[in-house]
Amino acid sequence: MTSAAAPPSLTHQSSRPLGDPIFRGVCFGAATLLLAALGGLLISLVIGGWPAFAKFGFGFLTSTTWNPVTEVYGAAGPIAGTLITSFLALALALPVALGVAVFLTEFCPRAISGPLAVTLELLAGIPSIVYGMWGLFVFAPFFAMHVQMPLMMAAPPGSIWEKLVTGIPNGANILTASIILAIMILPYMSAVFRELLRTVPPQLREASYGLGCTPLETVWSVMLPYVRRGSIGVVMLGLGRALGETMAVTFIIGNAHGLPKNLFASGATLASTIANEFTEATGEMHTSALIALGLVLFLITFSVLALARALLPTQSHS
Repeated sequence: MTSAAAPPSLTHQSSRPLGDPIFRGVCFGAATLLLAALGGLLISLVIGGWPAFAKFGFGFLTSTTWNPVTEVYGAAGPIAGTLITSFLALALALPVALGVAVFLTEFCPRAISGPLAVTLELLAGIPSIVYGMWGLFVFAPFFAMHVQMPLMMAAPPGSIWEKLVTGIPNGANILTASIILAIMILPYMSAVFRELLRTVPPQLREASYGLGCTPLETVWSVMLPYVRRGSIGVVMLGLGRALGETMAVTFIIGNAHGLPKNLFASGATLASTIANEFTEATGEMHTSALIALGLVLFLITFSVLALARALLPTQSHS
């Protein structure tokens, strides 16, 4: 009697593993496909940019000369522009994003916190070219008229202040591009910060207030330490977004290949240089130099992500 009842259970147990190999195979195939695509992209960039690296060597990364007529190319200017605009945009956006998230989580009335959160998420979906056009036609003239020109006029001749604010007063410069980038990454960072702060258990906040802590002390000493691991990811998300932004920066940065002398000077980024010149690159060396810029941008972005992964275990043990 016992042996007669065994086959149904055995059949049920034996039917479960049939789908497991298929499921594992699909997951393994998806992961392998992703790694293969990433490896193929890297190999393509290396092969395409190798002629430029072979001709100019390490000088490709340190030279500011970019002359398609003489076929001499250097990436120092776009590299500097990329790093300056990205880190400056992150410095401008990070405190505002954190303040917005704290307000929506702690102080905003429930009647308006929902609509504000939805508006914040909608801002994150605006295409970058819209930000670029707004920056070029609206923000840049306003910035040039009400910020750049007054500072240039007020600077004493021959002073350090004059050197810091020297530039063409058209609003297209490093600082303007950084502000536009900050506005672009602000909704992303604010939305993720808000979701992180919402994961803080209410008991922690109530205990903090019960001990007599002020809202500032509660946020700074209780909530932020609780979400510090996720906060690193938010910062790297904003930085990665700023590093790879193309069209908005192309509209507003001025597109000059030299090293920027101050924040009001025109500049270029790796992405904006590629976007500006790839369709006009007719020579083999010109095309190779642009692909080499793409490889440099890939390596910079990869380094940022690797740094984020390296910081996470350190934060988790602290």
